[in-house]
Amino acid sequence: MSEQSAAFVDDSASDPALLRVLAAAGLPGTGRFPPKAGWVSRVWVGDEYVVRLSNGQFRDSFRHEATVVNLLAGSEVPHARHLGHGDGLDGPWCVSERLPGRTLHDAWPGADVPTRRAMIESLGFALRALHRVPVPADLLPPWLADALAGKPRVSFHPPVVSAALGQVEVARRRPGCDSRLLADVADWVRERLALFAADEPVLVHGDVHGSNVMVDEGRVTGLLDFSEAVAQPADVELDIILRWCAKASEYPPTPDGRGLDENTLTDVPGWLRSAYPELFEHELLHERLLFYDMQREIALHAHHPLADEREAARDRIARVLSGHNHLDGLAW
Repeated sequence: MSEQSAAFVDDSASDPALLRVLAAAGLPGTGRFPPKAGWVSRVWVGDEYVVRLSNGQFRDSFRHEATVVNLLAGSEVPHARHLGHGDGLDGPWCVSERLPGRTLHDAWPGADVPTRRAMIESLGFALRALHRVPVPADLLPPWLADALAGKPRVSFHPPVVSAALGQVEVARRRPGCDSRLLADVADWVRERLALFAADEPVLVHGDVHGSNVMVDEGRVTGLLDFSEAVAQPADVELDIILRWCAKASEYPPTPDGRGLDENTLTDVPGWLRSAYPELFEHELLHERLLFYDMQREIALHAHHPLADEREAARDRIARVLSGHNHLDGLAW
């Protein structure tokens, strides 16, 4: 999740950790750098730069971001320039340019309907440009590669089609998982792998929602946080976008923040479709989206630290098997 959306607190560049990062990046330690709350990073937003200091939860996430941003060079994808990253005394750090505007999450409540539509259509144009960027077929965040290899998970998305069956088999061996249900899931996955046989991987952001999009005057000025970017089918992008529209309360900008009202997002899928119709064009899109959703629920059922959440995921798995999930009732 993005760390550019909490309230500013005036502060000069006096925090020792911030000064160490600026020095490591070869930047002056002067000016105002108000701190902002974040999910996994300490963040300071200056007039020209955004500084992030990670807690290390996502291995090599800043290096992965730098790799992705390098792929964007010369493209029409709106994004922040990557100015440096490394590992310091205080942990992994990253410095990027500051983009104009506010996050879509912050801009949304006060925007009128024409402005909201303009922002979402601009997002559609940005995603089309992103999906046209040449990408290595094996692009995968290091922390996600760890998770798919069986190491402890630190996140539960984005989906990786080729890993779906393997993750079901891993889950079946986990203590407390519903092995009988997961045997049905394995059969369900095998039956649907052919849905993706003709797909060419594209560069997918993997975590597009209100806090990871910067907007200004009704247009997108940048996509934020490429730590989850992968090479996958283009419509993998819809997995999080449509989940955000249906369950926006689950996407607050900070752990103690509040998500948007889902009722204000009902037109978002249609607006996005008008700008980027190819993203929705597969005749079996609903089945594909169920497939993506199943991967998230399998990961939650097998790996979530809270028993109640694991059980809730089991119930959602049963719903997906029956052809239903959070997309029911969403006009997309």
